[in-house]
Amino acid sequence: MFSVQQRILEFVTKSNWFIFAVSSVLALVNMELDFALGILTGGLIVTLNFHLLARTLKKSFSPSHLSSHNVILAKYYIRFALSGFLIFGLISRHVVDPLGLLLGLSVVVVSITLATMCELTKHLFREAV
Repeated sequence: MFSVQQRILEFVTKSNWFIFAVSSVLALVNMELDFALGILTGGLIVTLNFHLLARTLKKSFSPSHLSSHNVILAKYYIRFALSGFLIFGLISRHVVDPLGLLLGLSVVVVSITLATMCELTKHLFREAV
């Protein structure tokens, strides 16, 4: 079971950057600038947040750095608040298109969905054989 979880985490971690890069380049080439900037900034915000969360959890659960759950939650809420203020600022100052920002913020969701579909496909085909 652990290997499945590890594979999903590695897939999501790598595919986040790939999906972020591809969607940003495609948007910059094909869309209006404010929409493309929305995808770019949204993807960057969510991808960095995901990686920082993974790093925080990995460090917190290592035997040499066992952290209190309060420390983990505090870091999470600080990141969440900073992201919220950044998103609010980008939208309120009309720097980015809100729909583009929403699409950019969906990068991790797409990565998790792809990872789940890949693992389900492996599992189903292993069962069929």
